[in-house]
Amino acid sequence: MSAPLRRIVVADNPQAGNASRRGVGAGVGRALAGAGYEVEVVTRPDFASLRGEAAVRLARGAEALVVVGGDGMVSLGLGLVAQTPIPLGIVPTGSGNDTARALEIAHDDTDSAIRTLLEALRLEPRVIDAGRVRQAGATTWFAGAVSAGFDAVVNERADSMRWVRGSARYTVALVRELAMLKPITYDLVVDGEARHLDALLVAVSNGTSIGAGMRITPRARLDDGELDLFVVAPMSRRAFLRVFPRVYSGTHTELPVVTIERVKKVRIEAEGIVARADGERVGPLPVEIDVVPGALRVLAPHAASVPLMPRATLGPETAPHGLITPSTYGILDESRGPIV
Repeated sequence: MSAPLRRIVVADNPQAGNASRRGVGAGVGRALAGAGYEVEVVTRPDFASLRGEAAVRLARGAEALVVVGGDGMVSLGLGLVAQTPIPLGIVPTGSGNDTARALEIAHDDTDSAIRTLLEALRLEPRVIDAGRVRQAGATTWFAGAVSAGFDAVVNERADSMRWVRGSARYTVALVRELAMLKPITYDLVVDGEARHLDALLVAVSNGTSIGAGMRITPRARLDDGELDLFVVAPMSRRAFLRVFPRVYSGTHTELPVVTIERVKKVRIEAEGIVARADGERVGPLPVEIDVVPGALRVLAPHAASVPLMPRATLGPETAPHGLITPSTYGILDESRGPIV
């Protein structure tokens, strides 16, 4: 067992979440100090300066980084400590918190998340995989997922709607984009194999959910050395509205319009689509995504044993090696009637 951690940097995003969660960073610092750790709490008005200051503190010899905020803060922390011995702790205060959900850290109870952090500091860090996305010469790390479809289009629209405030911005953007819902033509290279297809959504995930609990890949594993390629086939607006609620329970994976496949490397190309990693804007496609096994040490509960799903596609019908077949793109789910 490695030596106990003593010096910890806490990077706090005070803008994450709602007003009731302001001041959590200072509370995390007090809890850690009360447990005997040497703590430096870093707060800055923007991500760039916060990242820079946290990097300086880590370079001075800090032994762990704790981020307070949402998935954007996890992305910030991951970019600083991936492929290093420094473990990452998470106290979620954002609106999505999907990485915390995947790690079984309480996403809606700050006190519980702090207790989990303190308990994890007494144990060996958990080792998980991380994803890496390359776009226009830049590299971005992610713990959750890269989205490159309808959901990313909605986020782009929401970001441009400065006249709508708060969570209503995403809702208005969703309604507007739903009215224009149409398939996107993709060129993929999946583990060296070229594919050309139309789809509403393509995502590559390391975790289980996006968008505050939408369980797009409910059987994903953070430590299996692979990513999950998630594809939603074209369908009508009415069908989409029927399918969409099922993503919260994970039962959408039973439908013939959904395929999930275990992969190690994917290139995604499509006209006019912007990729997002853990909710943060990466840039226009194309992007290249791969998995780096064991790239991240996290201060989180160790995973229970969960049976792995086969490497082939999770869905109603697949060809050898998990290829998407024409019947996969059918619109008939015999157990529930037609999806139209």
